[in-house]
Amino acid sequence: MSDYLWLFYALLSALAAALVSVFAKIGLQGFDPNAATVIRALIMAAFLVLIMCLQQNFSEVLNIFSHKKALLFIVLSGIAGASSWLFYFLALKYGKVAQVASVDKFSVVLATLIALIFLGETISWVAGLGVGFITLGILLVALG
Repeated sequence: MSDYLWLFYALLSALAAALVSVFAKIGLQGFDPNAATVIRALIMAAFLVLIMCLQQNFSEVLNIFSHKKALLFIVLSGIAGASSWLFYFLALKYGKVAQVASVDKFSVVLATLIALIFLGETISWVAGLGVGFITLGILLVALG
């Protein structure tokens, strides 16, 4: 079962991400997307601090701060994530959820390519075909 735990969490992540898109589209009507993103970020931070409190796991946060390389890349990840959400909310303000969410998933293709080039990861030809189909699907939804 633990071999598929990643899939369970990934599906929950996909469901939550879908709800983010729909809820954001409704909430953004008539409001500045950057202001909405800030409110979302504050709520996320408060929620995650609450989770850390419930887990009594703050020592892990301090542990990360003691590792400069890990901290650097987590900071860069945070900046990339914040940038992603700023652009995502801007796109949602002007576009349809189906199109914006689909194009946003081009991150799967980009992450795969970056992991191949910079992390030395490998994928099978079947996975490569899947990445190709993802790209085709994104194009079809975005243009449709």
